[in-house]
Amino acid sequence: MREGLVSPLHIPAWRDFPLRARLAERFGIPCVVDNDAKAMALGEWWLGAGRSSRAMLGMVVSTGVGGGLVIAGQLVDGATGNAGHVGHVIAFPDGPECDCGAHGCVEAVASGSAIARRYGGDVAAEVVAARARARDPRAGQLFDEAGTALGRGIAAAAALCDLDRVVIGGGVALGAWDLLRPPLAAELAGAARLQFVRDLDVRPAELGERAGLLGAAALALGLGRVLAPP
Repeated sequence: MREGLVSPLHIPAWRDFPLRARLAERFGIPCVVDNDAKAMALGEWWLGAGRSSRAMLGMVVSTGVGGGLVIAGQLVDGATGNAGHVGHVIAFPDGPECDCGAHGCVEAVASGSAIARRYGGDVAAEVVAARARARDPRAGQLFDEAGTALGRGIAAAAALCDLDRVVIGGGVALGAWDLLRPPLAAELAGAARLQFVRDLDVRPAELGERAGLLGAAALALGLGRVLAPP
């Protein structure tokens, strides 16, 4: 990521693609490249539901499940630029196979593609959500499991990083927050035994589809970054 190479799990044609170099060549200006979920986290911390937080996890629950950490006003990169990737915390050890090859990742249970795939048939996650609200047992079970998986991933991240806030966005989460929030909250209540985890503030994102764009603007402006020494 720091070299401007991207390798998204869900876009095979872009594996090891030199995106930053291509953009700089095409437009003739310096470019910044980062993960879309990290950009969302930074955008929500800057202008959305993460304002005033000291240690925030931003999550995107959409086609996949991604995340980013903003701690003490800084977007955390990690060794390769992938810090905060909460979608690959194992929530169900014997759960469905994830695209990464592991079993039971949060993404393999809670993402829109996973919900649709596990329901079966040619239906989108929003259709499964509508059926869950209409008391379809299978659809309801899938959203219960999705909320539980999110709760487990959040509990693990909160214990590890001493978070004070989690902001959840993405089309699946915001479109089905009424279905995901109860099992998510129940799982956190059961798993969060340490006081600092019990005090965690979990809330939906405020900026919608603008969060990633605003986060990208913040990156271009140098917000949320510690400048490297000369």
